[in-house]
Amino acid sequence: MVDWFRRTKKGLLSTKKKVIPDGLWIKCPNCSEFLYKRELERNFWICTQCQYHFRISSKEYFNILVDGEYDEFNAHIKSNDPLKFKDSKKYTDRLKEARAKTGLNDAVVTAEANIGAHRVVLCIMDFKFVGGSMGSVVGEKISRAIDRAREKRLPLIIVSSSGGARMQEGVLSLMQMAKTSAKLAQFHEAGGFFLSILTDPTTGGTTASFAMLGDIIIAEPRALIGFAGQRVIKQTIGKDLPEGFQRAEFLLEKGFVDMISGRSEIKKTVTKLLDFFDEKN
Repeated sequence: MVDWFRRTKKGLLSTKKKVIPDGLWIKCPNCSEFLYKRELERNFWICTQCQYHFRISSKEYFNILVDGEYDEFNAHIKSNDPLKFKDSKKYTDRLKEARAKTGLNDAVVTAEANIGAHRVVLCIMDFKFVGGSMGSVVGEKISRAIDRAREKRLPLIIVSSSGGARMQEGVLSLMQMAKTSAKLAQFHEAGGFFLSILTDPTTGGTTASFAMLGDIIIAEPRALIGFAGQRVIKQTIGKDLPEGFQRAEFLLEKGFVDMISGRSEIKKTVTKLLDFFDEKN
């Protein structure tokens, strides 16, 4: 006879263990609350308890912002290994793993899309691809996207999520900071509108170039935004740093960003800005 129950001081309890399938629940890294994955998806990947914004893929951000389908361009461009970089793992192996994991060829997706009544050029970085790092391909794709927006006279939107320049490409990566900044200067001179959206994290060379050059800069709540790490800055200036000095709220207070918008409201916010600047033009 199968022993279905065991006797305890509280009576008979079932000996069968509850089996919870993997992937149904996700623990919030901020408040440690366990969240039902489907509910989290419906809530734009925002914790229902503490409003923590989870990091999401470029595809998920496209789904939040875009009306209907989007037309990706320059998806075929891939990084190679110009410096034959070797660390604990070959750079080419890291790229192969990132491509298999994300289904992307590099850390940014560029496309034309509709947001509200507006056709836009939209670039969304993906932190899951080598930490959203900016190598030659990211710089080239963003530069081409800026050119496309200028030639077609379309608004440009870039959603940043990046650990900074890609060290495996050395100076070639650092050159992308100047290239994208120069392209944005041309775009600005032509009267283009550039909306920059900063998500967690936006750091390093990405912050020091195109991410902070928007006509309007929006940040997600509590997003980490900065150039160098806190330890490096403290060692450099020899002073204690304010609490949360690299968070979106501190940057808003000091005038480095224009507004903070939760992900559930970001599409409405972007649409209103596009409506306003379209009327101005």
